Amino acid sequence: MRALVVVALLAILALIFTVVALVRDTQSNAGRGAGCEAGWPEADVTLREPAEVKIKVLNGTDQVGLAGKVSDDFRNRKFQIEETGDAAKTDNIAVLRYGPKGVGSAHLLRAYFLDNAAIEFDPERAEPTVDIILGSAFQQLATTTEVNQSLGDLGAPVAPPGTCPFQEE
Repeated sequence: MRALVVVALLAILALIFTVVALVRDTQSNAGRGAGCEAGWPEADVTLREPAEVKIKVLNGTDQVGLAGKVSDDFRNRKFQIEETGDAAKTDNIAVLRYGPKGVGSAHLLRAYFLDNAAIEFDPERAEPTVDIILGSAFQQLATTTEVNQSLGDLGAPVAPPGTCPFQEE
């Protein structure tokens, strides 16, 4: 009988401490734009599923048909392909161009290039689509295992300087 009384008292104490901790929580707005300057654009740092990510795949090499081939790879991985085409030549593996609404999507795409893609953030860009410009150093997309490992290494998406982070709930 004494054991039941002790267990009941411990359960009640745990409940009280939990309620007090939740009521006094000072981090409930952490990462939601605290300390942002007026006029800064909101950066969507929600890490997206591939099916929610819209991309444009552009060929920045002399290799004919590369954008179409890589678009098919991305389509097989459930990404939404908005457009394929050509772009100015680049020596990078890839260049990711995106705006504030594409921060989380670009973070996911960085993993497909093992964080070796050049980043071009445009705070004026309104759409969530990410442009992928394939460069002459591109060989292939990362495997699913490599993508998962790379995402673990990258951590959570971070808002670029001059933006206020927010997440869709």
